[in-house]
Amino acid sequence: MIDIHPKAKISQMTDIEDSVRGTRIVIGADTMIDSFVKIKPVGGSGDLVIGERSSINSGCVIYTGNGVHIGNDVAIAANCTFAPVNHAFMDKNRTINKQGFLASRGGIVIEDDVWIGANCVILDGALLRTGCVIGAGSLVRGEVSAYSVNVGNPLRQIGSRT
Repeated sequence: MIDIHPKAKISQMTDIEDSVRGTRIVIGADTMIDSFVKIKPVGGSGDLVIGERSSINSGCVIYTGNGVHIGNDVAIAANCTFAPVNHAFMDKNRTINKQGFLASRGGIVIEDDVWIGANCVILDGALLRTGCVIGAGSLVRGEVSAYSVNVGNPLRQIGSRT
């Protein structure tokens, strides 16, 4: 099910696939999704919910996997990847593509007023607290504190917005 608020601004060049598993894709009012964004329900049964007044810029890919929740007033720069899912790979007797997926680490949760710089990768289990800033090129797989500034290494805080 795809539910796009009438006041959302979705480029005609955005590719949003509907789920064959019945998961939801919900896009809030005044949210902007730019050209060449790909939203793909794959790898789990989680929903994608994007709040109000958020923006997702060109070249981003969002897999729904174990779920992605993006809050209000979130700014996502170009070419970011959201992957809330992990392939199983431990059985040497089967190819990786035949092993399915590992248990969820909680999906991806991005609270309100977050800025994610260009070329970031956000993985299953990521929790970006209110007001944090993720520097360009970062890999995030855990919790980032509220109002912190993180560059390159998501586990090391290098500043604060307060």
